[in-house]
Amino acid sequence: MPATGPDFLSLQVRDLDAAQAFYERYLGLVRARSGPPHAVVFETKPIAFALRDLVPGTDLDSVPQPGIGAAIWLHATGVQTIHDALAADGHTIVSEPVDGPFGRTFTFADPDGYRITLHDRG
Repeated sequence: MPATGPDFLSLQVRDLDAAQAFYERYLGLVRARSGPPHAVVFETKPIAFALRDLVPGTDLDSVPQPGIGAAIWLHATGVQTIHDALAADGHTIVSEPVDGPFGRTFTFADPDGYRITLHDRG
């Protein structure tokens, strides 16, 4: 049978509690009730988004940017407000907000250096 599409997205992080707090504070994500002890699964749709402890042998400090080559886009409301809060608190903005085919869009670096793009057109 062929694959039918993305079903789950998970990022390995250095500090699970800090990463969870970041995504809850700035993106308003809510932790799901279920999930394994080594991960935080958020209530996102249409697919689950999660953070997890590093898998043995993974060294995020050995690469200039984790996830390089992968594009991680999340839909959000209030994209400009999220940008402004991240920028005000000194977080890295990789590309400033622009209006385009996916609505208001910008890219930031999360605490582990993953590049995350937010857009507001559903």
